Amino acid sequence: MKKAYLLLADGTLYTGQSAGAEGCAAAEIVFNTGMAGYQEVLTDPSYYGQAVCMTYPLIGNYGINFEDYESRKSWVSGFIMREMCQAPSNWRCKLTLDEYLKRQGVVGLAGIDTRALTRRLRSAGVMNGLIYSEGYEPDAAKIAGMKSYAVRDAVRAVTCAAPIVYPSDTGETAYRVALYDYGVKYNIERELCRRGCEVTVIPAYTPPEEVLAGGYDGVMLSNGPGDPSENTEIIDGLRRLMASGIPIFGICLGHQLLSLAIGAKTGKLRYGHRGVNHPVKDLDTGRTYITSQNHGYAVVADSVPEGLARVRYVNLNDGTAEGLEYHNRPVFTVQYHPEVCPGPMDTEYLFDRFILNMKQAKGGASQCR
Repeated sequence: MKKAYLLLADGTLYTGQSAGAEGCAAAEIVFNTGMAGYQEVLTDPSYYGQAVCMTYPLIGNYGINFEDYESRKSWVSGFIMREMCQAPSNWRCKLTLDEYLKRQGVVGLAGIDTRALTRRLRSAGVMNGLIYSEGYEPDAAKIAGMKSYAVRDAVRAVTCAAPIVYPSDTGETAYRVALYDYGVKYNIERELCRRGCEVTVIPAYTPPEEVLAGGYDGVMLSNGPGDPSENTEIIDGLRRLMASGIPIFGICLGHQLLSLAIGAKTGKLRYGHRGVNHPVKDLDTGRTYITSQNHGYAVVADSVPEGLARVRYVNLNDGTAEGLEYHNRPVFTVQYHPEVCPGPMDTEYLFDRFILNMKQAKGGASQCR
């Protein structure tokens, strides 16, 4: 196998073997602590512009199938593993991980000490890096470009170009939901469709007036990549949407964008939350949930305007805000992912809460808590 390398912005160099496509890619280097779910990671648009280091030592052992994609393609800029399985074993396997990475043009690196890399990122914070194969050594200009690299216009890069309608799985349409695509994962649509919703996935920059004129019963705000604060046009639209009183449920980036729309602030975390084992406490009930997460930014808890919303969920590892409850509106948002598969299913009930909010809005009753 050819050699491949990871050069971090601080000058640290890791040497391993080439995996997937050959080439040279600059990216923000992050890590994911999940023991499974690499296919979902590869196809999650929230990883746009990032190279993902998987901390679990063996990746690719069940291969790649055609059913578990979370979007239409892979969005990662690079993929880093301790060991890549060359002979996967699973009845649904259609491709090896190596074959999939090659088809998607993802530059990969295997054979390095991924836990040492993770410790460095935890100590210094996420940083930029270059993944390159033997024969694609970067020159001084590429190294300088890597150091100044930043993920920009991420939502515009991943959102759909036109609306897409997904019918209800039940044979009858109980509710019509507009799902803003900031980098949506298929499983959000699946969770809604199996609950009797017809889901229309709409481009991220669709004006709220168009949504409100469409006769929808509720609005979902999806996950997505990048710095939430740069999406000023979307944030302004969400202010107008929330003023209408329509039920809204936001996940991850959607949660951050709606918080910015009411005047709260967001900030970048030192190394983010990426994995399937993050404990989150519901301050209303005292119950703790194990959640799946994938984000590098978080809402600053003490910046949330008291008269408009409150923090309901907090991360038990670092105390960051994990969800907001909006006052006198059928609106709630969470930072974690209740739709994730594979991953904990503890918080799927949030979709049921959204359904009940739409039901009560139709009947003129107050929202569900």
